[in-house]
Amino acid sequence: MIRRLLLLLALLAAATPAAADDIGATARGVVRIVTIAVVDGPVVGFGHGSGVAIAPNRVVTNAHVTELAQRYPDNVVVGVVPSEGDKSFQGHVVAYDAKADLAMIEFSGARLPPATLYTGPVNEGDPVVALGYPGNVDLATARSAADYIRPTSPVRSEGVFSGRRSLTGVEVLLHTASIARGNSGGPLLDRCGRVIGINSAITRGEEGDSSFGFAIADTELAAFLRKAKQPFQQVGTPCTSIEERMRDDSEADARARSDAATNARETMARDALAREETLAAARTAALTRREDRMALAGLMLVLGAMGIGAAGFLVLQGDRRRARWALGGGAALMAAAVVVYLLRPSAEVSLPAVAAAARPASTANAPLGKLTCSLVPERSRVTVSSTADVPLDWGRSGCVNGRTQYLPDGDRWQRVLVPDGEQTVSVLGFDPATRTYTNTRYLLGAGAMEMVRKLRGDTAPKACTIAPGAIDRLAQAEAAIRATLPPLPNEKLVYTCRKGG
Repeated sequence: MIRRLLLLLALLAAATPAAADDIGATARGVVRIVTIAVVDGPVVGFGHGSGVAIAPNRVVTNAHVTELAQRYPDNVVVGVVPSEGDKSFQGHVVAYDAKADLAMIEFSGARLPPATLYTGPVNEGDPVVALGYPGNVDLATARSAADYIRPTSPVRSEGVFSGRRSLTGVEVLLHTASIARGNSGGPLLDRCGRVIGINSAITRGEEGDSSFGFAIADTELAAFLRKAKQPFQQVGTPCTSIEERMRDDSEADARARSDAATNARETMARDALAREETLAAARTAALTRREDRMALAGLMLVLGAMGIGAAGFLVLQGDRRRARWALGGGAALMAAAVVVYLLRPSAEVSLPAVAAAARPASTANAPLGKLTCSLVPERSRVTVSSTADVPLDWGRSGCVNGRTQYLPDGDRWQRVLVPDGEQTVSVLGFDPATRTYTNTRYLLGAGAMEMVRKLRGDTAPKACTIAPGAIDRLAQAEAAIRATLPPLPNEKLVYTCRKGG
């Protein structure tokens, strides 16, 4: 255990918080596309452009980047060079549209984080960012041909959106972000890192004229992908500042908890009043029953006495047989009167079981069952994630979906999720009082993900547990992971949950 803690401390000492800006997150899926022409062995031609992952093993680029490979598939090798790692991969064209100037390349050997297409409106003057591998930068920095197939981060340049145009019958986006030969096929992004176009051409500035870039529009890209039957991620929520959104959400969360506390107090007050009313009604009913029994006993006593008196009168009349019947009946009535009096009910009552069950209990540790959680857009910051409903099966003591153990955080619950197949760390949270579910997402690079996976190790329990040892190991690992995360996340998704699912 001590050796494990020392290793953990060493990793933390060497770690620095990773940068997780939105553009950098998308840059993880940007690649250099290299084409190498070979005739009878020797290399006779070389070209390169850019591309962006639309699926873990597929990238989109310009058709003109892969034109030679399309025309001479037996003589041209297509290489895909990721922005991270230490390997490049051979690919092949699986979809091609010369008119729209779009192509799709499939490769194997690695999985890239797919980019997300933005389907909302882009207004003139909105900031845009171009990512890619401009040839003039490569010519200035490359020392050999090997540098063109060595993974390196893409170059980013900023500008503004200048409007939509038609270029040879294809809808394009006009922008001022600096691009050059080699940027072809690279993505044009909004400031949240969503793809709004694929860079394809530039204008030449002459005699002081400004240069402009053209990007194949989002509409053309979406149509191309649908025609190729290629699923893709898309989102239409506006881009907002994470700082502003987290501040607003903190205020909204405080209001929600205040409202929940107020509702709980009002519910308790109503239940207390209902309890007192129930007790008062029960006491009145019990007192009525007691008085009725006492009246019945008194009546039976009088009737019994009258029977005994009648027996004496019948004896004086010489009717001994009827006198015996009257004496026995009167005695029996008087005895029954005594029994009824002694068994009269008490006027003291307690709260009925049905009313006691209605009293509110704490929900912090209670099972809520199957829930359907829907995104609250005004409290969320979404850049690349799906906005679909999330099913949640909330069990006792923070057991989620029957297998995942959350950790207590006051009267809330949290869990850090580090998946193996995705470059994302998610801090998940649930507040039973307000039934609010949150997913705070950090989109990290390959190096940062490797580090947090080492910190996670095998500490996560395989099933729900409240064993102190397992909970303590999980808490230590999650604290170490949190220490390596950037100060701000890329996304915060807030959901409100309702019964059913």
